[in-house]
Amino acid sequence: MTEKYLEGKVALVTGSSRGIGRAIALALAQRGADVVVHCLRKQEAARQVATEIEALGQRAIVVKANLAEPAKIEPMFETIESQFGRCDIFVGNAASGVPKNILELTDKHWDWTMDINARSILHCVKRVVPHMEQSGWGRIVNITSPGGQRTLPYYSAVGLSKAVVESLTRYLAVDLARKGIIVNAVSPGLVKTEALSAFPVDLQNVVNFASQRTPAGRLVKPEEIGQVVAFLCSEGAAMIVGQTIVVDGGYGVVL
Repeated sequence: MTEKYLEGKVALVTGSSRGIGRAIALALAQRGADVVVHCLRKQEAARQVATEIEALGQRAIVVKANLAEPAKIEPMFETIESQFGRCDIFVGNAASGVPKNILELTDKHWDWTMDINARSILHCVKRVVPHMEQSGWGRIVNITSPGGQRTLPYYSAVGLSKAVVESLTRYLAVDLARKGIIVNAVSPGLVKTEALSAFPVDLQNVVNFASQRTPAGRLVKPEEIGQVVAFLCSEGAAMIVGQTIVVDGGYGVVL
């Protein structure tokens, strides 16, 4: 039986209608948190996640917001405050991007990706920190990727944004740790989700290659990322501060 160590906490997970975000939302609910399920377009999928959370005995609401527009973030938090009155956990998972190599990027590609993947995290954190300060407790977990450290095909815009996310995580961690607000990031290896279909590659070949190269012998599952995020929200992880935790089955340590 899963320990309910997040009972009484409220978590906002951006981009949680599917994939890794959905798995994180469910993992937090399994540990007792009420969850705000955020989406941009997939409202029906988000409502399904909320239904799954309620089946676990936790409260859930769906909020729709384009995080690339700062003006849309304020109404999202107003809804959270009216429904829950607090927000104890923020997971910056929402991501978008344009599958282009670096010299093909336009300013529009760059701005869109940075706004969604990186700048929105800072906007949300600024809004959520007062709630965490009031209770003297908070957890912020940002989702990054290996592309923040390494170059990957068609991944330049996303990779650049993820490098910013990792640096932002460190700066936030230093500023907030003394307030009882712990900030970290999680970098999943290749996870087979719908997002992979956006890239112009032979998906099956990529999956087969990554599986064979990974010492663990398989790809990471979304649920495993959810479990790591949930652990980082626990008291057992209180002294893990400003770190990017790699969850890739050992892929990154193989030459």
